[in-house]
Amino acid sequence: MATKLVVDPITRIEGHLRIEVQTDRGRIDGAWASATQFRGIETIMKGRDPRDAWAFVQRICGVCTVVHAVASCRAVEDALGITIPANANLIRNLVHGMQFVQDHVIHFYHLHALDWVDVVSALKADPAGTARIAASLSPWPNNSPTYFKSVQDRLAKFVKSGQLGIFTNGYWGHPAYKLPPDVNLLAVAHYLEALDWQRDVIRLHTIFGGKNPHPNFLVGGMASAINLDDTATINAERLVDVQAMIKRAQAFVEQVYYPDLIAIAGFYKDWASIGGGVPNFLACGEFPERDIKDVDKLYFPRGIILDRDLSRVHPYDQKLVKEYITSSWYEYPGGDDQGLHPFEGETNPKYTGPKPPYDYLQGEKKYTWMKAPRYEGRAMQVGPLARMLVAYASGHKEAQSLVSEVLTKLDVGPAALFSTLGRTAARGIETVMIARAMNTWFGQLVDRIKSGDTRTFDDSKWEPAKWPATSEGYGFLDAPRGALGHWVQIADGKVSRYQCVVPSTWNCSPRDAQGQMGPYEASLVDNHPLADPERPLEILRTIHSFDPCLACGVHVLDGTGKTVAEVKVQ
Repeated sequence: MATKLVVDPITRIEGHLRIEVQTDRGRIDGAWASATQFRGIETIMKGRDPRDAWAFVQRICGVCTVVHAVASCRAVEDALGITIPANANLIRNLVHGMQFVQDHVIHFYHLHALDWVDVVSALKADPAGTARIAASLSPWPNNSPTYFKSVQDRLAKFVKSGQLGIFTNGYWGHPAYKLPPDVNLLAVAHYLEALDWQRDVIRLHTIFGGKNPHPNFLVGGMASAINLDDTATINAERLVDVQAMIKRAQAFVEQVYYPDLIAIAGFYKDWASIGGGVPNFLACGEFPERDIKDVDKLYFPRGIILDRDLSRVHPYDQKLVKEYITSSWYEYPGGDDQGLHPFEGETNPKYTGPKPPYDYLQGEKKYTWMKAPRYEGRAMQVGPLARMLVAYASGHKEAQSLVSEVLTKLDVGPAALFSTLGRTAARGIETVMIARAMNTWFGQLVDRIKSGDTRTFDDSKWEPAKWPATSEGYGFLDAPRGALGHWVQIADGKVSRYQCVVPSTWNCSPRDAQGQMGPYEASLVDNHPLADPERPLEILRTIHSFDPCLACGVHVLDGTGKTVAEVKVQ
């Protein structure tokens, strides 16, 4: 008998996501992903100075604290024909690279791990046994029975008090958990270590960008003056500090995160055939060697994988992107079944759903604030898995080596990549790659400085008098969660249109005019079990494997200044 199930809100994500499913005999056979908060930041960009756009759109999200600013700068630079200095490109790579590394580690431990780790079970662990497991995985300094006993004691105080704090509201004891107590204790210990680690390494943003979250950027380069003898600029002392952060980041990734990922995944290999969903993958590419316009020299290559066929990488062309609103609470002047390219895009909200609180949105023609991007009419999956598949199929040696290593360690075939487990593994693989690549980018920056090149900004086209009367630009960026695009049109020195297509818009998209489900929805109906429908842990596993950021997709911001919500603290 078919049963309806609602998970609202999906926790441990940025923003508000509602998932509705229909189940039959413990399997999901229908799914609907609903973003239930309105995004309005594109609307308030109209009429503003394009040189300021990055600062506004960066506030789309405080987690994706770098990506929108960089994409915006690239869009405006594309529109105005600006090429940034080589040093500025390297600094952007370092800032964005550390965002990747920090974000992926946070996701694994603090957003996703609790789908696989039974925290309360760790109280039954033998700290000595945990230490033996840890020592077999890596030479991390904290692999001692004394250390793991101290973590267990801290956890016991939480449980005894009845207040689990950051571990509250988990499905502890759920039958889908498979880790033995000793491994659960290992994961809990590293969960806590990662909290301090990420706060340390992200200070790189404060050196190059002045602060975090929301470091400073600049159309035409970076606001990072370099003078090795000046205490007020990027000097020798600060560069030594940056180098140390990169080393600490790489050590944690390779000695803690990556080994934990492999160890935990080994207990859940059945998830290598669950949650694959949409068979098409899009990567717009990232980390340019020198000039963002040279798309053949990106560390992560761009391309399209169709129907899970790794024998061919199709070219990516942003002109083939269109957004549909058939199932979305918006309206288009020409009708709601048409698709619009972002240069023609409209953000005209029109809510037609039931008055909240509602029982179900499934069955409604429109059921979300999320638009439905399509590439040549196809739903596309974006994110770490898409990047690793495109890189692997493109002959990227580091990607091929690490992907093969993971498949070998888990004793699974290539088909395992197209799954919930595959998405989670791909995120770890690319984190290792970026942590290593940051050493290269840092070395290149230091070499340029030593050679006497300290330029970080090109001001040749800074003044509006040097701009054309009208122009348009596209800023691409592959963010931690996937392909991101900013499209800007400029007229008479002001923004005339601004549109964003973000990773979670691709992945959380609803059904389009052809009835195609988006990646979240399709993944949930792909061989998806539910051991206990009252505690739908399996839904969280697959949705969290995408690392949703709904604030990016439906950012809560009212351009008229009206109150969106009031929160009273008692």
